[in-house]
Amino acid sequence: MLRHLLGLLVIVGLVSISGCATIRPPDGVPVVEQRMAVTGYCKCGDCCGWRRNWFGRPVFTSGPNKGKYKQVGMTASGSMAKHGTIAADLKLYPLGTIMYIDGYGYGRVEDTGGRVKGQHIDLYFYTHNDALRWGRQARSVKVWVARR
Repeated sequence: MLRHLLGLLVIVGLVSISGCATIRPPDGVPVVEQRMAVTGYCKCGDCCGWRRNWFGRPVFTSGPNKGKYKQVGMTASGSMAKHGTIAADLKLYPLGTIMYIDGYGYGRVEDTGGRVKGQHIDLYFYTHNDALRWGRQARSVKVWVARR
């Protein structure tokens, strides 16, 4: 029994870390290809606008939640950021919109960003160095817009 439970936990763990491997475009939704500015981000304070207060707790550094507790890695949609998480301008691309970026793979809009406006998306990377290495690129992106 314990061995079966451990096996199940391993499978659940592998599925949860696979990230965008489970993201696929929806059937029946037309694809639009657009040229966009594509940047990278991670969950660090430099990328996500938080710092540690004098208690050592992460807090927002600006905006309406300035000084309030920030759960590091939590996206605007309430999910934890992982490979495949995209930050976008929600006026153009609502939460749940699926995108395909060559060199990165499939992703889903689950987050916003203070500097992410218009035809600009931010791709999640696990490390700050990986996000910096991606840099800022102009890319052709396939978009399947979620229904609002």
